[in-house]
Amino acid sequence: MTRKRKIAAICIVIALLGSIFSCFAFANTAEEASVEDVLAQIADNEANLLEIDEETDLAAANEAIQKQYEDVKILMELVGESYAAAPEAAETTEQAAEIMAAQSESIATLTELVAPEEEAYVSKFANSLWAILPPVIAIVLALITKEVYSSLIIGIVVGGFLYAMGDFELAINHILFDGFVSSLSDSYNMGIIVFLVLLGMLVSLMNKAGGSAAFGRWASKRIKSRVGAQISTIILGCLIFIDDYFNCLTVGSVMRPVCDKQKISRAKLAYLIDATAAPVCIIAPISSWAAAVAGFAKGAGANDGISLFIQAIPYNFYALFTILMMVVITLMKFDYGPMKLHENNAVLQGDLFTSDAETFKDTVTDENANPKGKVIDLVLPVVVLIIACVFGMIYSGGFFEGASFIDAFSNSDASIGLVIGSSIAIVFSIIYFLIRRVISFKSIMESFPEGFKAMVPAILILTCAWTLKAMTDSLGAAEYIAGVVEGSAGALQALLPAIIFLIAVGLSFATGTSWGTFGILIPIVLSVFDKGNPLMIVSISACMAGAVCGDHCSPISDTTIMASAGSQSNHINHVSTQLPYALTVAGVSFVTYVISGLLAKTGFALVALPIGAALMVGTLFVIKAMANKKA
Repeated sequence: MTRKRKIAAICIVIALLGSIFSCFAFANTAEEASVEDVLAQIADNEANLLEIDEETDLAAANEAIQKQYEDVKILMELVGESYAAAPEAAETTEQAAEIMAAQSESIATLTELVAPEEEAYVSKFANSLWAILPPVIAIVLALITKEVYSSLIIGIVVGGFLYAMGDFELAINHILFDGFVSSLSDSYNMGIIVFLVLLGMLVSLMNKAGGSAAFGRWASKRIKSRVGAQISTIILGCLIFIDDYFNCLTVGSVMRPVCDKQKISRAKLAYLIDATAAPVCIIAPISSWAAAVAGFAKGAGANDGISLFIQAIPYNFYALFTILMMVVITLMKFDYGPMKLHENNAVLQGDLFTSDAETFKDTVTDENANPKGKVIDLVLPVVVLIIACVFGMIYSGGFFEGASFIDAFSNSDASIGLVIGSSIAIVFSIIYFLIRRVISFKSIMESFPEGFKAMVPAILILTCAWTLKAMTDSLGAAEYIAGVVEGSAGALQALLPAIIFLIAVGLSFATGTSWGTFGILIPIVLSVFDKGNPLMIVSISACMAGAVCGDHCSPISDTTIMASAGSQSNHINHVSTQLPYALTVAGVSFVTYVISGLLAKTGFALVALPIGAALMVGTLFVIKAMANKKA
């Protein structure tokens, strides 16, 4: 056979195969079309079904039953099952109505089985590097422009159009309904918003009653230095370890007047609040974070989630070193990076804000506040709030239905518990202030919209952050990063804790959620290591530490937003001033995880903790020396 003939033969074979394939494709299309036509015809028959009553002719009723039976036969054939014999003729109109109703029910059931399922829409950008583009754009823009709302919205729009692959209508619907509307209709998210509003009202109420100003006066007599004010803030933050949202807003409300008096910038206060929120909650066995981690671990096959959480505490280097760093820089009396500018402005010029002061001018302690106010007017509502929130948390976890205290906390729902607690605190405070006669009923009612207004910026940012997360979820960002983790599990096992730490930082930073990071990475870590492997506990800790670190750095993190709200600080100021501090601790933590991973096989992984602590303190001394040289 000549070469030309061979080429011609190959072309003919290809053409034949193409024709056969086209025929099969056409046959399948025709079959799908015919099924849809049949279903449409049957639906039309059902819509025009004879309505039987006492006056209906029995012969006509039986004829309608037979026609309906033919539709049942067609559907049974499509399902591939044998069909029952034709029904006997009805003897009464009532019997005919019953037969038709039974056949209609069969038709509805069979139609659901026969109807072709719609394939779920999947963007071609899903589960790829493109999936993390929207949060990266939002974060970079926020840091460059210092404007958070537009940055978040641009990130959301980019995410929506990536998901829709340029389809304008689909993109807009996805952004508005799968994004904003879905986020705000989520019961957990709405619970957090209600808690924010109620807490804003409570803070406004305490301010009008003069409690905040009275506490500021009392504290200024006892806390006579900037160091004392900062250490007091750290201690209070460590004591309120139940929940990070609650921590941020409560510590901010209590310590803001004290820190204002000592000329501590709002950016520094926001850092102290943020650094004692998630880092403290993640090493507290009785907290909403412990409950979340235990739940994720148990869901992934761990026998005892709480026990695993407790074992991981000594290896949670980022959380432990963050607390250490706060104490050290406070006692050493130095700051660096953008924070230094904010602190210098506060000390030398009395400017607590550096920028955007107009927005928060009403939050500075008022020297002409209600003179009837006493310290108890702030302390008592806060104590009631704490007790009521604990009650709400264990109530939502089933404590009063027989669950133990630990189990109730593990199963608690923060959005329910905090709303219950703040509602009780609001009602108590209204009654208490009326009995004390420090504020009129009219002033109490006026404080409610004022408190709501104070929380509007935080609510707006949270809503945009949740919507941006919805965009990244629809693009499969979490699955993409999870795949990266699983792909790196095979090699360099000793370095795996450090690698997991970095991946957790990236995932939490990009998505703005540490809990989401736990949910993705903890099951993967548990599946990678055997239960007896000493690296498992270290790696679980690395996952939690990295999640908190990324959450700490991210401007779209809800905890970071809450810290800004609690301190009444400009959000971008808080993010930009906190970032160098968080990255310093992250760097030391990474090195410590490398050391811990290398020592794990020897059984001395915990030796890495004092080594890392010494490295942390040494790093801060070096930074201070370099800052002094520049000065």
